[in-house]
Amino acid sequence: MNESGYRERNSTADRALTILEMFNDDRLLITAVDVAETLGVARSTAYRYLQTLVKASFLEEEPGSGFRLGVRILQLSRIARRSQGVAELSLPTMRQLAEELHQTVLLTRLSGNSIVCLEREEWQGQYVRLSYERGSLLNINAGASALVLLAWLPEARVRELLAAQPLTRFTDATLVDPDAIVERLATIRSDGFSVTRGEVDPDAMGIAAPIFSGEDKVVGGLSVVVIQSRIDPGTVPSVIDTIVRAAGRLSERVTLHDA
Repeated sequence: MNESGYRERNSTADRALTILEMFNDDRLLITAVDVAETLGVARSTAYRYLQTLVKASFLEEEPGSGFRLGVRILQLSRIARRSQGVAELSLPTMRQLAEELHQTVLLTRLSGNSIVCLEREEWQGQYVRLSYERGSLLNINAGASALVLLAWLPEARVRELLAAQPLTRFTDATLVDPDAIVERLATIRSDGFSVTRGEVDPDAMGIAAPIFSGEDKVVGGLSVVVIQSRIDPGTVPSVIDTIVRAAGRLSERVTLHDA
């Protein structure tokens, strides 16, 4: 392949990625007009790119409406979760915890500069649904599920992460000052777990413990999210103990798996 052909191939790949990145929680469908405006190309060219993605099952066409993400994206999402060894190892424990605690159980991980929800398990009888979806990004400065992943990082790395994105204040309890967050992380590290109350949602409580691979590498966070008004405060220490013990067992499995 000559140099111009190589550049064209990469240009086409870049445009395909740009099209896929147009989707988000508020934009579930896109049109050829949307793509043409985003890429700065003719509508016929945009439609050709879209049809290429449809043929590869990355997109599906909804006649009269536009294009949505296709089944190949779902397949890759499943493969991506399986490639994160901690996710596959954690699922049985998460299901058991959800049934035992009657709560939503999350598995989170630091990926690059982002906190990602890898897995979520809900108690079947739960009637309060929480907005933590698999693959969703969590704010890095709020909530036990995120903070527990930062607590064992070097301080320089923590400050780098905090400086890389806006620190959103959701409630009066949310910390947005990097120095205060670093101090909070030291407490979490000393305790061995994280408990947050009303930092993302005024009525939500998060309880999280780290999952280690080896002695000091945190590869995930195991957490439960509860509605404060629906839990007996006297049971919180027991829930903390349950999560910490479960995370400890998972750490042993992950360490053996990675050895």
